[in-house]
Amino acid sequence: MWRELWTGHRGKLIGVCAGLLHGFLYLIVGFWDMLFFGLLLLIGYTVGRRVDSGQPIVNWEPLLAWLNERWRPFK
Repeated sequence: MWRELWTGHRGKLIGVCAGLLHGFLYLIVGFWDMLFFGLLLLIGYTVGRRVDSGQPIVNWEPLLAWLNERWRPFK
C-alpha cells in the first residue's frame, strides 16, 4: 500500500509532509523563524542543485560587470 501511494502520489505526499512540518514549526517557534528556516532551506536546495548540475554556486561575471558599471572610480 505504501509503495503504491509513493509511486502514484509522490508530489502530493511530499507536499503534505512539508506542510505538516512547517505547520509544527509555526506552532513551536513562530512565524518569522519559520520563514527564515524556509529561506535557509531554499538557499540550501539552490546550492545543492547547482552543485549537482556542475554549475558554479555563484555566477560572478554579471555581478562584477554590474559593480564595475555602477561604481567606476572616475566616471
